[in-house]
Amino acid sequence: MAPANSSLVTEFILAGLTAQPALQLPLFFIFLVMYIVTVLGNLGLMTLIGLNSNLQTPMYFFLFNLSFVDLCYSTVFTPKMLVNFVSEKNVISYTGCMTQLYFFCFFSISECYVLTSMAYDRYVAICNPLMYSIAMSPKVCASLMLASYLMAFSGSLAHTGFMLRLIFCDASTINHYFCDLLPVLQLSCTDTHINEMVVIIVVGINIVVPMITIFFSYGSIVCSILRMSSKEGRSKAFSTCSSHIVAVSLFFGSASFMYLKPSSPTSMDQGKISSVFYTNTVPLMNPLIYSLRNKDVKLALRKTLSQRKL
Repeated sequence: MAPANSSLVTEFILAGLTAQPALQLPLFFIFLVMYIVTVLGNLGLMTLIGLNSNLQTPMYFFLFNLSFVDLCYSTVFTPKMLVNFVSEKNVISYTGCMTQLYFFCFFSISECYVLTSMAYDRYVAICNPLMYSIAMSPKVCASLMLASYLMAFSGSLAHTGFMLRLIFCDASTINHYFCDLLPVLQLSCTDTHINEMVVIIVVGINIVVPMITIFFSYGSIVCSILRMSSKEGRSKAFSTCSSHIVAVSLFFGSASFMYLKPSSPTSMDQGKISSVFYTNTVPLMNPLIYSLRNKDVKLALRKTLSQRKL
């Protein structure tokens, strides 16, 4: 019997997004353009926030961290995904797969808590504006981000640590375009009940709890907005929250579809399509959502561009 911490499989084959050869090259160019826009958009937003003093507020501090997470998040698997589109055999080593799994979990959990921190920021700003400077002080903001990354570290360590105890025998084809939790678990030739429990617990804590917190925050925000007598005030309050609501809906909606339902071969195929949203579309859309729908960001961009021309 093999040792509990070793695997008989030294490499995996990634099934990819589609098995149709005619679609490989078109998909390569589509996802290449998406990745370039993702990198430029998130790097640009981070640079813009760093260079402009009027964006040195809690909301944009969280947005800076969101862009950082999205940039790292998409880089974990998109370059490998692009290589696989133009390769005959989509191979990833056992070590590479476990590393990809760890960082995927780390940055996806980080995104959950960054989005939750942004919802809390909007809650305080609208529901308790007189306490905003105290409740969202630089120390509090830094503590929220530190807690987010610590939760991500512990969650990803739990997933990867329990995955390393499994043995993989003959089956080595992962029905996905990256090393995701559920498709990798399906390949193990040892008992995975403990891992499934870890998935339920960690996903429950890091997806369900942030979702409930965000829903509670926005429930309170809506109640506060409806009590406002000024139509202009209501419009401004809604506009400051709309971008975040779109980002939350995209990320948590697609992630919930993948992880908060029973797994099966059919659901894995559907899950690959859902995964495109939270692995590729969300990191692409976030900088666009927060720049195109945000007057402060557009003003800072014009100011920065005019300074560069001078």
